[in-house]
Amino acid sequence: MTTSINEPHTKPNCANFSSGPCAKYPNWDISDLNLDSLGRSHRSNLGKERLNSVIEQTREILNIPADYKIGIVPASDTGAFEMSLWSVLNNDIGVDVYAWETFGFGWANDVKNHLKISDVNIVKAQYGKLPDLIHNENRDLVFTYNGTTSGVKLADTNWIKKDRTGLTICDATSAIFVEDLDWEKLDITTWSWQKALGGEGAHGIIIMSPRAVARLEKEGCDNRPLPKIFRMTKDNKLIDGIFKGITINTPSMLCVEDLLACYRWIKKIGGRSALQKRSYKNLEVVANWVEKHDWVEFLASNEKNRSSTAMCLTLKDSELVNPLCELLEQKKVAYDIRAHCDAPKGIRIWGGPTVESKDIEVLTDWITWAYHKLQQK
Repeated sequence: MTTSINEPHTKPNCANFSSGPCAKYPNWDISDLNLDSLGRSHRSNLGKERLNSVIEQTREILNIPADYKIGIVPASDTGAFEMSLWSVLNNDIGVDVYAWETFGFGWANDVKNHLKISDVNIVKAQYGKLPDLIHNENRDLVFTYNGTTSGVKLADTNWIKKDRTGLTICDATSAIFVEDLDWEKLDITTWSWQKALGGEGAHGIIIMSPRAVARLEKEGCDNRPLPKIFRMTKDNKLIDGIFKGITINTPSMLCVEDLLACYRWIKKIGGRSALQKRSYKNLEVVANWVEKHDWVEFLASNEKNRSSTAMCLTLKDSELVNPLCELLEQKKVAYDIRAHCDAPKGIRIWGGPTVESKDIEVLTDWITWAYHKLQQK
């Protein structure tokens, strides 16, 4: 027997729940952007000042150690992570790749089949689970901190050893600004503006420890051919300008100004800790809703590993997923909440810090209404 539920009267103020590009911060307006740099060369003093401001504010907000390098690179998080893999991995040291969702599986494929690293160990888990986390300090380690397509995150990096020979290479694009990252455990970390903060796309950030820089500059690393946009060294020395606002290729200054507006918003609301609270509140709203209904559940089976940003859910009647998403879009209540095409059929709600918990609470009422309405057909 199905339950009849009245259509909700209230709609979310913002119906954008996509997991990338993500919602802009609340009350974002184009007038928030300083447009002085538009139409100017990114090599001008003004352009370099704006780009370097992104780097320095990133360091400040995320509390990144002073001796870590921060660079703005092309092609979003994918570009930043591929640059990392192709620049530092080599056949002198084995590589462990931990993967439990789409992007991790993709990095594993790159390491094994494209880079063709001779000694690679791929440790996989199915969607919704984590693999056993065992760190071999003598090998390089490649992993995704927060699985955007599975909703499964690391609870911490306590399993990674401080004293290690290998490098740790972390895709943190759905974790940055929300999770407590232990920089001592991370040698290369990447993320993208449009995922973490609802910034505009096409740019990535790469954060490198002194150990990673030493690997880059080390004599004897594989001298494989690299496209210009991937090259971080010249004559075995780091191209330091990349990490001072002199980008490898031409950036969009409009995107830069949009990110700087995001940073002003972050400081206004209380910094990174406020971002974490906002995202964790979003997870709390969804968890409380899921607990009340037996027809929806988290894909992540372990509560401590549930992502507060990419909240992936499965429905008891999975055949209702597509019509439910279509109905909510028709009602202008929720856009782009289908699960990733590689993941189990379900819905995915972005709960990053730019999303208001009140909007997610309203959304859950609409999902409940839509599910029961479709069951009656």
